[in-house]
Parts: sequence; structure tokens; C-alpha cells
Amino acid sequence: MLFIECRLKRKDELLMIRVMARAQLKEDDETAILYLQTGGEAARLIREKRLMTAAAYKWNRNVFLYYECMEEELSPEELLPGAADGLSDWPGEERPRKWISLIDVFHFNAPKDAGHWRRKSPVERQVGRVARLKPEMAASYVYYHYQLQEEQAFHGPKYEIIGIHENLLFGYQEFPAVVEEPVLPGKLSTSGTPKEWEDSRMDLHFQPWPDGHLFFKPIETLFAVQL
Repeated sequence: MLFIECRLKRKDELLMIRVMARAQLKEDDETAILYLQTGGEAARLIREKRLMTAAAYKWNRNVFLYYECMEEELSPEELLPGAADGLSDWPGEERPRKWISLIDVFHFNAPKDAGHWRRKSPVERQVGRVARLKPEMAASYVYYHYQLQEEQAFHGPKYEIIGIHENLLFGYQEFPAVVEEPVLPGKLSTSGTPKEWEDSRMDLHFQPWPDGHLFFKPIETLFAVQL
């Protein structure tokens, strides 16, 4: 007789998947905004331990999602099934899309598992922010940030992450910030990150805002919930 041993994963061993997505509201669709402010199914999915964190933000007609899945990746449509009618279609694939994925271009830390990623103290604020790169500087921005990320040249906020679509950057932050040494090793053994980060000249990478401000600006929170 053949015996097969099965070991169930503990909740703290579950894989963590971080997701960022972008959508665009149809013009003057207040109904969609009101629905997004409810958080859709996010609170239920958190109660069911399928999500650890979920938040949505608005800038002009842009909507940004950040959420953390436990073991199985969920789509934005599963979080916000009632949002579709108020969102414009994105071209570029065979079938129109309401949500497009943002590419993770920078994080100081990455989740090993749910136990490592679980918040150890209350989160007071979950902040979304945006910035616009000069298109010709996008490759340089990714180069410097990937190098910093994978060389782990210096530590920063554990839960901070930056995603990109075209030349638009979306950032997610939590306060008070938690700074820890990463558990997962970096992917680079080089040491190319400038010793002084100011030498990367990030000020030359960004399009200034109309008021002259550079870098990121906070945007409107639609909802934010956590386990």
C-alpha cells in the first residue's frame, strides 16, 4: 500500500502576492466613484483571509488599486465587480480591458510569506501618490532603482512600492513607516548604487507639476482596509 504524506500550509506560510492596477473612470461618473468608495468585496475577502490589505486611490480620472493576496492572485474584477460600467476600456489587446497591471519597478522589501508580511502594529495611514517621469528618463529611473533594490544598498520602508505604466508612477506607502532588513536576498552581487543617492540626480527624471513641485504628490483615497 502506498502512503502519501500531505502537509497543509499554516496561514503564516502562505505565499503573498502584491498587485497594482490602473483604470480610468468615464467622465462625470459619480455612481462609479460612490461604488469604489465602498471597497466592493475587499472587506469580505480580507475576512476570508484571501487578502491582507486592499486600497484604492483616485487622481483626476485615474483609479489605482493596491492589494495583497494570500496564496492565490485575485483579479481587480473580483475585488470590485460593480465597477466595470463606470470604467473606460483600455486598448492594446484582443479584448478590451477595464484594468491594466502596473509593473513593480521598486520596493525596499518583499514578502517571504504571510508571517513575515503581517503587520505587527496598527497602520495609521495608507497613502497613494503619483508622479510623472520625463519619457526619455524612464529607462534611467528603472536602472537606478533596480540596482538599489537588488543590491539592497540601503534600507527603507518595508511596505513601500512603486509601479509604472507608460511614464506615470504610482506609489503606495504606509505610516508609521516600518524599516527592516530584507529577509529575501538581493539578486545582484554588484555595488553600482551611488554612495550618495543624490548623485543619481532623480531631480532630472521627473516632470514638474504646474506648481513647480517635483517627485510624488499624495492623491485621494477611495478606500483602504487591512487584515
